[in-house]
Amino acid sequence: MNNERNTERAATVHPVLVVDMGAQYAQLIARRVREAHAYSEIVPHSMSATEMLAKKPAAIILSGGPASVYEEGAPGVDPQIFDAGIPIFGICYGFQLMARALGGTVGRTGTREYGHTTARATETSSVILGDDADEQTVWMSHGDAVETAPDGFVVTASTDETPVAAFENVERGLYGVQWHPEVHHCQFGQAQLERFLHQVAGLTRNWTASSIIDDQVARIREQVGDARVICGLSGGVDSSVAAALVHRAVGDQLTCIFVDHGLLRAGEREQVERDYAESMGIRVVSVDESDRFLNALQGVCEPETKRKIIGREFIRSFEAAQRALVEEAGRDGGEIKFLVQGTLYPDVVESGGGDGAANIKSHHNVGGLPEDLEFELVEPLRALFKDEVRQIGLELGVPESIVWRQPFPGPGLGIRIIGEVTRQRLEILRAADLIVREELTAAGLDREIWQCPVVLLADVRSVGVQGDGRTYGHPIVLRPVSSEDAMTADWSRVSFDVLARISNRITNSVEDVNRVVLDITSKPPATIEWE
Repeated sequence: MNNERNTERAATVHPVLVVDMGAQYAQLIARRVREAHAYSEIVPHSMSATEMLAKKPAAIILSGGPASVYEEGAPGVDPQIFDAGIPIFGICYGFQLMARALGGTVGRTGTREYGHTTARATETSSVILGDDADEQTVWMSHGDAVETAPDGFVVTASTDETPVAAFENVERGLYGVQWHPEVHHCQFGQAQLERFLHQVAGLTRNWTASSIIDDQVARIREQVGDARVICGLSGGVDSSVAAALVHRAVGDQLTCIFVDHGLLRAGEREQVERDYAESMGIRVVSVDESDRFLNALQGVCEPETKRKIIGREFIRSFEAAQRALVEEAGRDGGEIKFLVQGTLYPDVVESGGGDGAANIKSHHNVGGLPEDLEFELVEPLRALFKDEVRQIGLELGVPESIVWRQPFPGPGLGIRIIGEVTRQRLEILRAADLIVREELTAAGLDREIWQCPVVLLADVRSVGVQGDGRTYGHPIVLRPVSSEDAMTADWSRVSFDVLARISNRITNSVEDVNRVVLDITSKPPATIEWE
């Protein structure tokens, strides 16, 4: 499919395949590989060795997972990968899986190791441990353990509870650790991953912002040729960087369409026209489609249905804009058959578009697209994480005010209203959201917080007292989170003073709101957005 083209092409750089064993950290491993300037791709454990090898991987990493390798139905891998001559690194469950598949033994020891644990080197010539300290702090999360290593493997580390905490077979290029090197709490974790990638697999540090730009510009030119292109511009970093990349590739063949769908935050449209159109020299056409979207959303409460409706109406809006642009240009202006989207790799993974990935929620630009799509998609960021996109944006000269803007979902406030979307509810949420943004900026938290969704529980009311009278108003939820790439996140510890100012301003000035609450849930188990 056209919208898979960029991911497929990225694989030509010989990816590091991260095999997902059901771990919440599979995406984090992929991120750490990117930090080592190597391209990574997440694949399911059910993928056959033939399919994996068809991707011509430079290396394979087996992720952790919650299961026990000896249980019936536990995730496994095609054992042929161990004889393919590809360097393989097993982490936690992946370490145990490798041990068992190659003749070692794994069992439940009766003790568990979670969190900070001291590991001790048992072999001075370990490739993975290198010159790390003989005693180091690692991050453990396991109840099972490797009891005996397979023949030909050297045990390189142990802990008080786990005699076989790391092993390697240099001749076969097979390595493993019981701990989680991808977690920041692991003292030498990133260094150990990089030794595997660079010393064992021989990867060069060629996955950089400059190389990605050069590669994508060439691919965009190949895909588009001399045709005209439109881009759905939201003003956020994703669509803005995608537009800048396409503009670098095809220049004035690109026209950006900013769709005001009526679900925007206060000042959104004006910011895009000021900060992007004027500074980047790219033609931006604004269209007011708020009636279209709000009419389509009338009576709808279910979040997946909302997302699909919004995705559909975006495309219909772009189609209408396309017809207007063609008519404006006249007969010799040429048709417009390409649509640029700022789709990211996390969008694809969460929408079930990754290989074997579960559908967490349909992103409007992935699972929400209509089947009768008239455009061929151009998605130059489809294989990238958010922080990579930001680095590319800076290199392309996208204004910092856009590059470091907190993420805002394409469906806008439509998925931050829990319940039916109405004009009145939108006005309530806009007013509360503006106060939150103003206070976070005043407190200097814009770069510390990844994102702060402000949510209106429109179908919930609670009793309050204001002006000596009883009120029956809605709660507003604050969801400040810290993250690197939106695949995992933790709630941000915003000071009580800042929270108090936000709460006081909202309850004093926003009509129909008498309560402000704080969401302190990490991702997982929750997603960043409520819908």
